Amino acid sequence: MPKLARVQEWDRGRGSGPDSRPARAHSLKYYAFLSYSHADEATADWLHEALERFRTPSALAGRLTDNGVIPRRLTPVFRDRHELPASADLADGIRDALDGSRFLIVLCSPTAAASHWVNAEIDMFKRHRPDGCVLVAILDGKPFASEIPGREAEECFPPALRHRYDRRGRPTARRAEPLAADLRDDHDGRRLGLLKLVAGMLGVGLDEIVQRETLRRQRRLAIVAAASLAGMALTSTLSVFALQSRNEARDQRKEAESLVGFMLGDLRSKLEPLGRLDVLDSVGQRALAYYQSQDKGSLSDDSLAQRSKALTLMGEIANTRGNLDTALRLYREALAGTAEALRRAPNNPQRLFDHAQNVYWVGYIDWQRGRLDRAESAFREYQQLAAQMIALEPNQPKWRLEAKYADSTLGTVLVDQRRFSDAASAFQKSLSASEVLAASAPDNRNNQVALLEALAWLSEAREKEGRLEDALAQRERQIAILDRLIAAHGGDAEYRRKAMSAHTAMGRLLASRGDLTAGLKEARLANMYADQLVASEPNNTEWMEFAAVSKLEFGDLLLAAKVVEASASAVRSGCDMAARLIAKDSSVLSWRDGLRRSCLRRRAEIALARGAPEEAVALSRQMLNVAKANQNASPIDGAIAVASADQLVGDALQASGNSQSARQSWRTAADEWPKGAMLTPYELGRFAILMQRIGNLGEGARIKDRLAGMGYRHPQYLRSITEGVS
Repeated sequence: MPKLARVQEWDRGRGSGPDSRPARAHSLKYYAFLSYSHADEATADWLHEALERFRTPSALAGRLTDNGVIPRRLTPVFRDRHELPASADLADGIRDALDGSRFLIVLCSPTAAASHWVNAEIDMFKRHRPDGCVLVAILDGKPFASEIPGREAEECFPPALRHRYDRRGRPTARRAEPLAADLRDDHDGRRLGLLKLVAGMLGVGLDEIVQRETLRRQRRLAIVAAASLAGMALTSTLSVFALQSRNEARDQRKEAESLVGFMLGDLRSKLEPLGRLDVLDSVGQRALAYYQSQDKGSLSDDSLAQRSKALTLMGEIANTRGNLDTALRLYREALAGTAEALRRAPNNPQRLFDHAQNVYWVGYIDWQRGRLDRAESAFREYQQLAAQMIALEPNQPKWRLEAKYADSTLGTVLVDQRRFSDAASAFQKSLSASEVLAASAPDNRNNQVALLEALAWLSEAREKEGRLEDALAQRERQIAILDRLIAAHGGDAEYRRKAMSAHTAMGRLLASRGDLTAGLKEARLANMYADQLVASEPNNTEWMEFAAVSKLEFGDLLLAAKVVEASASAVRSGCDMAARLIAKDSSVLSWRDGLRRSCLRRRAEIALARGAPEEAVALSRQMLNVAKANQNASPIDGAIAVASADQLVGDALQASGNSQSARQSWRTAADEWPKGAMLTPYELGRFAILMQRIGNLGEGARIKDRLAGMGYRHPQYLRSITEGVS
């Protein structure tokens, strides 16, 4: 497990600057320095006593961690009221104590945030001890409330705590976001908060500390039980013990559930940007393991909600790994739990939110499998749940973000239904909402992700409509935001995944506008991201799917540039990924049909470019068989797929010298093209070429004029129209 309570908001090195003394060797006299406002003295008394009374579990004592050898006791802890001797120079005494302390623990509250003395102690420690560790305990208020207009008085972090210091102990403009223990009863509580601080100082995982401490307390209870049995005649003693045991069990359960809540909340949000499925899987498994040992009927509302969150997380991981049956089972089990929680509290926005997530994920599986009617029904329910959240709490940004996601989700179904203009309207509405949210909280990662997704979907809808310049503008804006975010958060895998898709789409759009050189440059960037992501997490099927598409589109552009062997290499790489995806789960329509047909088409086109028409005939006929096998999943898309395959069969037969059979395949393809369907520019280009093949020059000219009005000038299309060769 990661070190859950380890706070790493410091940099290593020596202090420097106008307020820093020359670096010198010093001994660490104190284990920790406790900094607090004297208005919080009562809590400081408790924490000081609790830390000095704490005994490290024997199984941990003596272990070597990143923080050094784990001691048996965390003593002494410095407090100025107790430890500072009389001195004519109070600042020097404080400075020496800070220099001699391994850790700085700051009790945070609005009074502490306003305390010049607390801020000065933090600043001194960070300047003089950049190799030291700052731990935070929240007593009241809200971190970074000073950044929210109208809520500045709630700020609980002193200024020096809110900023990172560099390796030389100098403050920077970068924001520090320490992982804090929250001692309030409705958050971590004192017991779990204390264990978080201890875990951070020892350099071990919070879960390990909790487990060791729980075992020690259980052993202590066993000793008490044995002593009680020895005097079982004293019924009053047994009664007291029973009461204590009940209280202990209640406290242990509260601690365990607080830990589970932390794992499914703060810890998950820290891990997701890393894109590590194995670590997220471990979080979900441990959370589920806890609830499997509980009586489901006795779970509280909060416990039921947390169990459903763990199931949803496990479903997302199974889905990402391509195990759709497992994912659906987990989503449905989570859905049953959130439905029960919502039944108990129908006007609770958080319960509505939790339930909406599982409604969405069940619908998403239907969408992946091409069951659009069922997916649309689920997505509309998701949209209604988001509207209910907003009705209950209109000013909650989290609910407004959910409504934005609901609009985008429905837009994707409209795209699949070829209602491109309606989809673009839905995405434009989603984009407007995303822009407001991103502007109101620019440091909120979820808001940035929502804005990026809205731009991507709007660009795709505009591209399919044939509004290529508008599509380019949205992609350019998306890439500009991504460049900024990746520069600031280069390790965020989600940003890099979106960059891969954005550069792939930009390469395709630039080529469609006739700028093949610029398109290839974008495609190479996309492939760089694809290689990085797949290498870092080979089991992530979402990344692998996008990477396969990126490779295949790169192969298209290379073939258009007549770099045939490089095109073949890119296509081979993409098709290898496609084959691995299909082997994982052939029920995913976009893998079984879309990627398989894409691979066969490109391989047939490469065979034609190599002068191997017989190979091209065989591959194009395989493509036709795949298209026919899947055409019932989506009637219009299926008809276009079959027509395109027959058209390619004709091109291959023509290249092999069988003109009569080629014309027959072309005429069949012309009959198969769906009449009156909304076609993308690429599909219109293929249809214009087909009209030329069968001699319908009037219809071909009409479509060519329409494409020219869109600005569609893809080199492959222009070459086929001019030369009469696909």
